[in-house]
Amino acid sequence: MTARPGLLPLFLTLSAAVLLSAAASSASSVPMIEPTVEAPTSASAPAVGPDVVYDNAGLTGIIAREVFEAAYESIVAHGIQASSGTLAIADMSQPSTAQRLVLVDLETHELMLRTWVAHGSGSGGLMAERFSNSDGSHATSLGLYRVGSQIVSPKHGAALLLHGLDKGLNDQARSREVIIHGADYVSQNYISRTGRLGRSWGCPAVPRAEMTRVIAALKGDGLLYVYGS
Repeated sequence: MTARPGLLPLFLTLSAAVLLSAAASSASSVPMIEPTVEAPTSASAPAVGPDVVYDNAGLTGIIAREVFEAAYESIVAHGIQASSGTLAIADMSQPSTAQRLVLVDLETHELMLRTWVAHGSGSGGLMAERFSNSDGSHATSLGLYRVGSQIVSPKHGAALLLHGLDKGLNDQARSREVIIHGADYVSQNYISRTGRLGRSWGCPAVPRAEMTRVIAALKGDGLLYVYGS
């Protein structure tokens, strides 16, 4: 059957219009995808300095600010994280009658414990005036220690190993058997009788009654800094 003249162009025009309409409808049904823009991450908060920890822990009047700063700076110098764990500071510039040992939580800035600590008999009487790293000196060694595992000393009972981190200053701690242990001569009763604490052979001895708390706070990864003037 022959198409009538004029109908073919009209048919083609209508077909094209239908196709364009369908394409437009399909495009409008596809959701627009917005480009994803990643939110900028905020910079890490700066590390808290020693002054902030000192003030938050309320150490004013207990140990001098420069003593705490010396301990904190020693931790940083050794490349150790200074924002977590427990730091014990034995301030041997104070007399043994003072409660010169403090334990500070470096994360919460809490003063966990304040108590007495003995110095070695080779360091002096009421005051620690001499310090040594030598075997047989019976003196206290200064510097930073990593607290090791809990042990049972045949003489002192429950105790903590100490690893001296400062070469030439306290690195003979293990060979000298310098440990944290409890002792009866570290007490108010002993001070009342003699005018000072008893003395160790170089160990930072603490009251027996506090040894459980000291072990719980320090064993395995705690730090001890011994300061002297």
